[in-house]
Amino acid sequence: MRRIVVPLLAALCLPTAALAAAPVPADGLARIQMQVDSGFLTPEERQVVNLLIKAADQMSVIYAKQAKGDGPGHGFYPDGLTKAQLDAYLAAHPDQKAAITDGYTVVRRQGERLVTVPYNVEYKAELETAAKLLEQAAAITTNASLKKFLTLRAKSFRTNDYFESEMAWMDLEGTPIEVAIGPYETYTDEIYGAKTAFEAFVTLKDPTESKALDKYKGYLRAMEENLPVPDSYKNFQRGGASPIAVAEQVRGGGDNTVGPQTIAFNLPNDERVREAKGAKKVILSNVLGAKYDRILKPMGDRVLVAEQAPLVSKKYMTLETLFHELSHSLGPGSIKVNGRATTVSAELKDIGGTAEEAKADVMGAYNIIFMMEKGELPKAERSQLFASYLAGIFRAARFGADEAHGRGAALQYGYLREKGGFTWDEGQKRFRVNDDAMQAGITSLLAEIVKLQGDGDYAGMNAFFDRYAKLDPQAEQVIATLKDVPVDITPIYPEKL
Repeated sequence: MRRIVVPLLAALCLPTAALAAAPVPADGLARIQMQVDSGFLTPEERQVVNLLIKAADQMSVIYAKQAKGDGPGHGFYPDGLTKAQLDAYLAAHPDQKAAITDGYTVVRRQGERLVTVPYNVEYKAELETAAKLLEQAAAITTNASLKKFLTLRAKSFRTNDYFESEMAWMDLEGTPIEVAIGPYETYTDEIYGAKTAFEAFVTLKDPTESKALDKYKGYLRAMEENLPVPDSYKNFQRGGASPIAVAEQVRGGGDNTVGPQTIAFNLPNDERVREAKGAKKVILSNVLGAKYDRILKPMGDRVLVAEQAPLVSKKYMTLETLFHELSHSLGPGSIKVNGRATTVSAELKDIGGTAEEAKADVMGAYNIIFMMEKGELPKAERSQLFASYLAGIFRAARFGADEAHGRGAALQYGYLREKGGFTWDEGQKRFRVNDDAMQAGITSLLAEIVKLQGDGDYAGMNAFFDRYAKLDPQAEQVIATLKDVPVDITPIYPEKL
């Protein structure tokens, strides 16, 4: 069974970007010219991709409007509006809660009242331009599933209803073109974590390597059953299609282009689609490869004691990334709180995205251990997993406490350090992983997070993060040694193929 995994890992170990060692810019971001293999595209496919690149750029124009402003509401809410003020307003106007917390509206003031404006109205000019580009691409492609998705997504941009096009996106097949474009993640909304931000991923899929990962989605139900929580916290309602793709990104747009660069994504986020069809996981192999070579690999020597540093590997960075995305499809989604039907994201609001990223990190490692127990991966490589995982915590922690992945990493650090998963070696000024304690700590941390999610416990989740999401002096000491290692990368893609 291991032979299915090796070809993918070998491919991901090949050079994926021009990574010449260079001084780290003042902003900590290494500029990297991304190299993409597009020689296999037909003339038709090349035309389609180039139109999608233009459409992706429209997502960046919209996102600039959404992210503007210094307040937590950015461009989604009126200037100066605070969470406390919004809570008070909704308490006084409960009839407006559904519209104000809708993921596809912006909130504006109208005298003393708050009113909502649908995205298709607020961003009409940019969405119409993008819709026309998608329709041009749909007219060119002869792939029926891609034609259907692009046509329906253009319609979504005009109607503000994304369900039908999300379902069509899950059914894409028979084409190397894998494109996600639209409003997805809610991290930019720092008031309620409800408003979706526009973004785009234009990628070229490797069908052979993508197919090699199909076996893992077959374990999704077994992974759910194996979660270290009572059955009441497990979710057996989601669809099992859950396609997996390995792809090279050729263009990003909007939310995808700012902050830490995504190395994989798991979409859509609409729980209705997830329950019908699951979610699609896409690993961006060229972005992941650049981050490993330029960031994670050199970090191993600074984070871990000398005898453990060589254990950091691209194989386990890749597998942690894959299982992180698989784990987004596991655990509570639609839940009941005091008999009321709701969702985890609706109950956890602004802490929800951060908690979900932490959950996926921890559950990813937990499920890799499960694959070792199932014989799909070698148990003898457990130390490689944990060394790569701990180095990855430090990679993400450098994003900062205000960023979802960064705070989630700080939570993992604080909790696992307390549980003895790793200890400080005063002589080497590095950390030493204790494999058995690390495995036990990962198991108990996962249980804590999943229970808080399943209970929809907003106060409890915030208290949990407040207790553990802290870096101690030893962590800060290690981070101080990483100044010559980029915090992240800035991929530079060609304007057209």
